[in-house]
Amino acid sequence: MKEDIIEVLMYLFDNYSEDNYEIDTDEDVLRSELLMAGFGDSQVSKAFEWLEGLVANKEAAEKADLSGNKSLRLFSQKEIDRLDTECRGFLLHLEQARILGPQERELVLDRVMALESDEVDLSQLKWIVMMVLLNQPGKELDFAWMEDIVMESPQSGLH
Repeated sequence: MKEDIIEVLMYLFDNYSEDNYEIDTDEDVLRSELLMAGFGDSQVSKAFEWLEGLVANKEAAEKADLSGNKSLRLFSQKEIDRLDTECRGFLLHLEQARILGPQERELVLDRVMALESDEVDLSQLKWIVMMVLLNQPGKELDFAWMEDIVMESPQSGLH
């Protein structure tokens, strides 16, 4: 049985996103197909909660005006424990390259912390960034760039 929430999310993205990059299948249909694919009911439920949290936190981030924020982001100890130096450096790189703004960065960190994993590796972080960018209006080019990075990575997690 496949156990990790990120695996469920990756499977959903790989199998159900279309050219318009929206997963438009009914949740009940998706749930039954994920169960048939070998994912546990608990992990499927948690993956749907993760996606719902992405949408809810996106709306909250839109209300918080971080657009003019030029401050330095310090990571909490829990974030440091979850993301190694390579992952934190990658986030910083994405911010400096203007792929992620402060709002998107906070959404990525929120979704990382919502996973049950003790650690998130760089490959998983790239998937999370891509999923966050997928849900951001005006970030289509950044999403496409991130998708290229994820899909070209030899450890992309796709089978």
